[in-house]
Amino acid sequence: MSCLMNPRREKGEPRLRGLVLFYINPAEARRACKLAAELAGRRHFLFNSNLWEIDSASGTFYICGPAVGAPMAVLVLEKLIALGAEKIIVCGTCGSLQSSLVIGDILLPVQALSEEGVSAHYPLAEQAFSSETLLILLESFLKDLSLPYRRGVVCSTDAPYRETLLDIGRYQRDGIAGIDMEFSALLTVAAFRRVELAAVMVVSDQLYGNEWQPGFRHSLFKQRMQLLAKGLLDCIGGG
Repeated sequence: MSCLMNPRREKGEPRLRGLVLFYINPAEARRACKLAAELAGRRHFLFNSNLWEIDSASGTFYICGPAVGAPMAVLVLEKLIALGAEKIIVCGTCGSLQSSLVIGDILLPVQALSEEGVSAHYPLAEQAFSSETLLILLESFLKDLSLPYRRGVVCSTDAPYRETLLDIGRYQRDGIAGIDMEFSALLTVAAFRRVELAAVMVVSDQLYGNEWQPGFRHSLFKQRMQLLAKGLLDCIGGG
C-alpha cells in the first residue's frame, strides 16, 4: 500500500556510498562527531541529529547521531536509506535482564521483540534478524580489542519508566538478554527497506532482581563506550 509521504534525497544532499556508524546516545554521538571533525569530515544536515562524511584509506564512511527513542531513530534511518545507505552499524546501550550480563558487558543483538509503537507500521512477512555480515565484522573488531561479548535478543520499549516487575520477569523467562528503546524499530525498518543493519550495545544498567541498578557513571561503562566510539571509527576507516 502506497503512503502519502516517502523519504527521499533532496537536491544538494549527499549520496551515501559507504558504511554508516549510527550513534544513538548524545554523549557518544558528540564524541564521534568531534573525532569526525578532527578527521576533516564534512558535516551535512540531518534533522536535529548530525551526519558526517569522512574520507579514509579504506574509502568513504559516515557518522550520524544522536537519535534517542524509536520514532526519532527511525526518522533518521529512513533518511539515511533515502540518501543511499545500505549498511548501518548502530552503537548504543541496553539494560541487562539476565544476571550473566553486568554493567560494562557488550551485547550484539541478533533479533528483537517490539514493545515500541513504530515497528507495527512496517509489516514484515517474517522475523527480522541482524545482518550476519555486519555481526561478523563487529565480532572481529571486538576480538581485536580483546573485548568479551555475547550475542542475544533484546526488547525495545517506548516507556522505560513503565517497566514493571511482571514485564521484566516475562522477558527473563523468554530468554531476552537486554532492553533498549530503538533497536526493534531500526531492525524492522532495515528489513522492510532491504538494507543491512546490526548493533553493538554496552550494558548501562541492570534490571534483573527486584531493584534497578544504574551504571551510567560506572568507570567500566564509560571506558567501554569511549573505546567503542573511537574504535569503530578506526576499524571502519582503517586507522
